Amino acid sequence: MKKNLCRTRFYLVLQFLVSVSFAQEKVPEGTSSAGITSAELREHVRYLSSDELGGRKTGEEGNRMAASYVAKAFASYGLKPLGDNGTFMQAFPFLSEIKPGKQNRLGFTMSGKKVSLAVDEEFRPLSASSDTSFSAPVVFAGYGIAADSLHYNDYDGIDVRNAVVIALRYSPEGAEGDSVYTKYSPILVKAFTARDRGAAALILVTGPLDSKEPVLMNFKLPQNASAGIGMLTMKWSALNTLLAGAGKDINALQRQLNETRKPASFRLANATAEVQTQVERVYGTSQNIIGYLEGTDPLLKNEALIIGAHIDHLGMGGEGSGSLRPDTSAVHHGADDNASGTAGLLEVAQNLAANRSQLKRSALFASFSGEEMGVIGSEFFVQHPPHPLDLTVAMVNMDMIGRMNDSLLVVEGMGTSPSFEQLVRGENADSLQLRLKPDGYGPSDHASFYGKNLPVMFFFTNLHSDYHRPSDTWDKINYAGEEKVVKLIGRVSMELLNAPARPQFTKVVMASSMGAGGDRQGVRVSLGVVPDYAEDAAGMKISGTRPGSAAEKAGLKGGDILISFGGKSIKNIYDFTYLLGEYKPGDVVKIIVKRGGEEVTLSATLDARK
Repeated sequence: MKKNLCRTRFYLVLQFLVSVSFAQEKVPEGTSSAGITSAELREHVRYLSSDELGGRKTGEEGNRMAASYVAKAFASYGLKPLGDNGTFMQAFPFLSEIKPGKQNRLGFTMSGKKVSLAVDEEFRPLSASSDTSFSAPVVFAGYGIAADSLHYNDYDGIDVRNAVVIALRYSPEGAEGDSVYTKYSPILVKAFTARDRGAAALILVTGPLDSKEPVLMNFKLPQNASAGIGMLTMKWSALNTLLAGAGKDINALQRQLNETRKPASFRLANATAEVQTQVERVYGTSQNIIGYLEGTDPLLKNEALIIGAHIDHLGMGGEGSGSLRPDTSAVHHGADDNASGTAGLLEVAQNLAANRSQLKRSALFASFSGEEMGVIGSEFFVQHPPHPLDLTVAMVNMDMIGRMNDSLLVVEGMGTSPSFEQLVRGENADSLQLRLKPDGYGPSDHASFYGKNLPVMFFFTNLHSDYHRPSDTWDKINYAGEEKVVKLIGRVSMELLNAPARPQFTKVVMASSMGAGGDRQGVRVSLGVVPDYAEDAAGMKISGTRPGSAAEKAGLKGGDILISFGGKSIKNIYDFTYLLGEYKPGDVVKIIVKRGGEEVTLSATLDARK
């Protein structure tokens, strides 16, 4: 996300949001009780996860309808709007789409003979491509793999500086299953390998042994990242025409690579590629929905407890959506993820509003969008807080609280304040089986607040087989169980709102993980940084470091953008995670970061991954 991108443009959209008033709206049908009930939770979940809302994808109409529903409910409870210009809506920009631009071309000149390829018929750009325009020599580099530990390097003895590299997809072991080459075969790893050796562009080809018919890769890659070089895909039939001028054949070359497991790379003599790539990054507008309930104590009412849940889900699914059925285009209902949490938020808000005379502190209710895209809504919230963060006592988050099984409830963030474990256990009136975890980072919106040194709690009833699939539907929710969870959250919230002193904040020292620490499963080392997934930066922006980690000791800070690691350039988080796997505990690594307008060089001694 680029925070300053086209402010005037998205504020035009905001004017529409501002014009909507919810003051006259009625309470959503069937949800008028001030108590927290399973019947009302069901009504909220049924609507929010209905086909009508189409999966509530950030920026889409179903998401806006869900936002309107929440705002209408907030208004009916008597909450004060704390969004933009007197509304409940806090608008934020986000990267909504990546699509091919109009200026994409690929041609070759071979011994004076020119051949131009047809876009979307014989070639196409890939979504990770940088915008480029150049002529360059051509190198065929096998599978584009550099795996010295496997004694296989397609770049051995080949100079690809300022050249167009053509490489096959996958590896000598084919496209199916696990392989010793798995670490080196992902598309962005191949792009990094080519870029690190100075290539101007990488063209990927699905070979004839992997597809009998010549095919092009999909434009959209699963990762929204820029590779830092031109990236294209080309049919093997077009490659064969090019190779014929050099007396080569792609069928024979791929068979040789697969059978011998030895590189067969070469520069195409008297060959030049003319390349132009253009990828358009389209930004849209979504919104957080924010309501405020003022406390009654003359002093404590200046402090606020934030209670939140994300409202978005995956829309119709598809490649790159996060769906675990990416080949299926269907409404991803998201009943548990996170209509259940949004329903819980509404019930807690309604209940506390009905008992406002008993509240000393103020309560801020936040329904975040953009969580499934990398907590971008809550990151925007903490960067543009509608209530001062230094007057915020804690954040309580609900994400997937509707599928309780065997009375099990996971509560994370218990280590972020010394009082939290006793508080949660003391309010557990329904004797739920509590699994309390200390960490404040994790795959949901509370991580944005923990990164700002605020105590957090994250309530969660665990994963299930319908997670991120179209089958996460309203009829599978355990509403009786969710009622118990939400009542617990209500009691905990009431205690935090009325406690004589705000909870003390503590940082949690523990091993990092890919989801929160920027470290990949299977690697031996940890740096201990927390990636900022909301930022569309040239490099890897971090929102913080873990206490006691190599990153903290090296002097890395939240807001830093890693641009070089061990002398290798970093364009995205995937470059970083790949490079991390090349080190062992105790290695000292030179790191260059952008901090403000300056480049800062630091040195980190990598820890063992725990």
